[in-house]
Amino acid sequence: MNRKLYGGILGTIGFLLSPLSWWNDLFINFPIAYVCACAVNFIYKGSFLSAFIIFYWLTNVMGFALLQKGMEKMGKDAKEKKKYSLKNFAKDIILSIAYSILIMILVKLGMIKPIL
Repeated sequence: MNRKLYGGILGTIGFLLSPLSWWNDLFINFPIAYVCACAVNFIYKGSFLSAFIIFYWLTNVMGFALLQKGMEKMGKDAKEKKKYSLKNFAKDIILSIAYSILIMILVKLGMIKPIL
């Protein structure tokens, strides 16, 4: 597979998983984290909330890693197009913490429950 095409695919998957877009948590990261948390809760009862938050953070970290790897594969031109500043990083961390708090509240209120 072409290096730039491969890098583009990795970068796209990374972007979809990363917190760089406002919509990805609701439509991608939450469902992935929820399904994984349900699977863990099936094996270890009572671990749903912890697993949900851990998998939510893992999807974000994996997104950054894949995005970086994809940009590396595509070459220097792609890296120079958009720089990721410390301010952007701080904003993304704050949003991730806010979403984690939201997850905890929704689980504690019983609005989000494991399937099994």
